[in-house]
Amino acid sequence: MHTNTPPRSTIRLTRRGRIVLVATGAVLAGTAVAVPLATLGGGGGSEPASLVIPEGWRARQVYAAVDKALELPPGTAQKSVSKAGLKLPRDAEGNPEGYLFPATYPLTDKSTPEQLLSAMVDTANKKFNGAPVAAGAQRNAMNVYQAVTIASIVQAEAATKADMGKVARVVFNRLERGMPLQMDSTLNYALNRSTLRTTDSDTRIDSPYNSYQRMGLPPTPIGNPGEEAMRAAIEPTPGDWLYFVTVKPGDTRFTADYAEHLRNVAEFNRLQRGSGNKAS
Repeated sequence: MHTNTPPRSTIRLTRRGRIVLVATGAVLAGTAVAVPLATLGGGGGSEPASLVIPEGWRARQVYAAVDKALELPPGTAQKSVSKAGLKLPRDAEGNPEGYLFPATYPLTDKSTPEQLLSAMVDTANKKFNGAPVAAGAQRNAMNVYQAVTIASIVQAEAATKADMGKVARVVFNRLERGMPLQMDSTLNYALNRSTLRTTDSDTRIDSPYNSYQRMGLPPTPIGNPGEEAMRAAIEPTPGDWLYFVTVKPGDTRFTADYAEHLRNVAEFNRLQRGSGNKAS
């Protein structure tokens, strides 16, 4: 999340303070315990026993993992979406982003992309469509799909699970005040990347996911959130915060005061320079 006044060179204001590796075959660094990209189990060169989908992965990453696990040509899983009969909400307009629920899914020699994607969406519906989520969404004047969209931002932006409720509150507070969300995670989604650096030109891209230029929520979720992020989206922590910055790992500072926020950003930059990682 950025603001418009300080120089862009001073900021990466949010996210985890570490980069999530997106490329197929990489190891996910955005969770406390690194998880192999595609599969666990199997061993000995045999067909893996299960497919692991970590929290926060985007649909493209899920498709790539499904293709790899089933040893199918790249693009096969994505092409199967239209014929998988996925039970998505109307607002999704056929796009399963946000509903490919992060979990471990068993694999058999009969597994197909359609079957795996359907299992993910069915799991998401079980998690998201219960009375507590519906009531929580209604309490915050939104529908479940909007709650999933907020949860996906929370998943991408929160440095720790303990911060998720506060990040959700920042989203709500900015929406209620008619402020743009200014979340870097939405830009990263538009640009199909994961980075801690956002440039001034990035904030001017023409995209419905550019939350610097567009008001309100992005048109779809920006990843597939887990249960903790969803809980934060429907039960945000009470507070008046409008800004946050992860100054260093384990030290994310939330504030409603812009001047205080700029001091926190300045400290972040001092620490970055001290470590030899000059912000850009």
